Amino acid sequence: MAGPEIELVRLSVRALEALVRGDLEEASAEAGAQLTDYLASEDWLWRIRLEQIASDARALDWVARAAVDRSSGNVVGHAGFHGPPDERGMVEVAYSVAPEWRRQGYATAMLASALAWASSVEQVTVVRASISPDNAASLATIRKFGFEQVGEQWDEEDGLELVYERPV
Repeated sequence: MAGPEIELVRLSVRALEALVRGDLEEASAEAGAQLTDYLASEDWLWRIRLEQIASDARALDWVARAAVDRSSGNVVGHAGFHGPPDERGMVEVAYSVAPEWRRQGYATAMLASALAWASSVEQVTVVRASISPDNAASLATIRKFGFEQVGEQWDEEDGLELVYERPV
């Protein structure tokens, strides 16, 4: 049986601002999808993304997408990248599945959609993922897509992260 299929719906600045305020009605209307309390609970992330977009408008096309299950229309989380491709052509993927949708194949589907998106952009040559060594589920997910460990780093907020990359 095939897993779920995900559509990554771009979130505008207005949608992000509404999520930060907890205004799901406005955020959903702006996004064209019924956004969820889970997305509103990630207000810390949307604040970071809004600051990022304010300093580099190109980031909007890369950082904030709602993950919608194509068959049900349910918003099951969010996915995107930490920003546009760098000088090396690298983008770092980020995805999060809402707790009630975990262990149903959505992380795999979200990552597949993000990788397809990255491969459709000529400037992207490599995709990176930085993951806590304790996050067994995410480590298993990226291994399905041929990511290989290239190092590790210390993140001020998340602590030790293992760094994985794969060519597009």
